Amino acid sequence: MTTTANLDAAINAAPLFAPNANALKFITCGSVDDGKSTLIGRLLVDTKAVLQDHLAGVQRQGETDLALLTDGLSAEREQGITIDVAYRYFSTETRKFIIGDAPGHEQYTRNMVTAASSADAAVVLVDATKLDWHDAQLTLLPQTRRHSLLLKLLRVPSVVFAINKLDAVEDATLAYQNIQGALAKFATEAGINVKAWVPVSALKGWNVVDKQDNWCGYAGPSLLQILETLPSTPAEADVALSFPVQWVEKFHDSNVTHQGRRVFWGRVATGTLSVGQSVKVFPSGQTATVAQVLSATRQEKSKVTGQSAGLVLDREVDVSRGDWIVAADAGLEAQRQIDATIAWMDDEPLVAGRLYWALHGHRWVKAKVQRVVHRLNINTLAKEEASELPANSVGHVTLAFQEPLITLPFAKSRILGALILVDTASHKTSGAVLVN
Repeated sequence: MTTTANLDAAINAAPLFAPNANALKFITCGSVDDGKSTLIGRLLVDTKAVLQDHLAGVQRQGETDLALLTDGLSAEREQGITIDVAYRYFSTETRKFIIGDAPGHEQYTRNMVTAASSADAAVVLVDATKLDWHDAQLTLLPQTRRHSLLLKLLRVPSVVFAINKLDAVEDATLAYQNIQGALAKFATEAGINVKAWVPVSALKGWNVVDKQDNWCGYAGPSLLQILETLPSTPAEADVALSFPVQWVEKFHDSNVTHQGRRVFWGRVATGTLSVGQSVKVFPSGQTATVAQVLSATRQEKSKVTGQSAGLVLDREVDVSRGDWIVAADAGLEAQRQIDATIAWMDDEPLVAGRLYWALHGHRWVKAKVQRVVHRLNINTLAKEEASELPANSVGHVTLAFQEPLITLPFAKSRILGALILVDTASHKTSGAVLVN
C-alpha cells in the first residue's frame, strides 16, 4: 500500500515545468485487458517522460510494448496482466501528474481500492472490442460497473470514461455512440458524476495526448487536455480539526519548561491546525493548547491545513501513536457502533459475528460484524437481502468496536469516514469501510 509520505515525495521528485501547477493524482481502472497499462505508457512516451534507454528495454519482437512501462513485477510481465498498483509521474507545461495503474482482475480489487482512496480523478477504460457495439442497448462488463461504483463509493471527485480500441472496430463512430450511450445510462442510474467521455486508441495514440480530428464524430479535447483541467482534491478545511498522531518525538533539550517537551507528528486530516488553538486528545479526553506548529521541514508556522506537520502542546500530555488530537469545541463524538458501506476484498466471505482489526488513521481496534444488512447488485444496483458478502462484493453492514472511534459520514469526510478491516490471523486487508 502506498503511503501519503510516498506520494508527497513523488510530487516533489517529479519533473516540474510549471512551478505553481497543482499535481493531479489519478488512476486508470476498468476491466482486465482494456488497455490501462498501454494508455499510461502512451501518456509517458508522448509527453517525453520516458528515456530512450528505458524504451529500449520494453521491446518485444522489435515492437515497443507500452504496457511494460508500468508492469514492473516479473509475474506481471510473464502473465501480461497488472497485479499491483504501479505509480508513474510526468509533467506537461501546465501541470504535474501522478498516475496509479490499477489492476483489472477481480481478485486484485483491493489494490484498485487502495489506489482510488487517495485519487483526485479516475479514468475508466472501456474496451470497445469486448462489447456488442452494434447494439444501442449493449451490456457493460461487470468489472467496468464494479470499478465505477467503487469510484462513487470512494468519492473520487472526477470520473472520465475513455472508450478504447475503437481503431479495431469496423464502424468507430457507431461503436462510440452506442458505448457512450450505455455508459451514460449506467452513470445516471448509479448517480455517478461523469466529467467527460473521450474515444481513444492507446495503441496508436489517438486522442490520448494529441487530438485525432474527425474521428468517431468526436470534436472535443484529448484525454490529456481533459486531465489538465480537472481539479485537485482540496483539503477538508471546512471540517473541524482532526490530527492522527503518527510519531512522537522528544526534545533533546530537557530544560524546556514553558511548554511540552514532545513533538507530535502526523498529517492534518481535516480542518486547520493553528497556534493557540484549544485541542482535546482522544481517547484520553485531556485538553491542552497548541503552543507551536512545525512544517515537515521543521519551520515554525502559524497554521497548517492538509499537510504533514508537527505540533507541540503548552504542557505535558500523554499522547501516543494512534491517538487523535481534535479541536476541543469540534463536537466530534466517539462511537462504538456504526452503519457502513463496505467493499469486501477477502477471499473468505464476510459473515456476522466475525472479528477483525479495524484501522482508523493510525489507531487499531477490534471490530465485530454485528449484521449484514444487504448486498448491492452491481448489475441492477438493487439492494438484495444477504447473510454474507463474498469476495469483491459491496454491501451495507453494522460494525461494533471494542473501543470507541471518532468518525464522520464518508460523505462529509473521506478521512474520518473511512477505515479498513484486517484479518486477525492472515493480516490481509479484508475490506474498505465507508461510514454512512
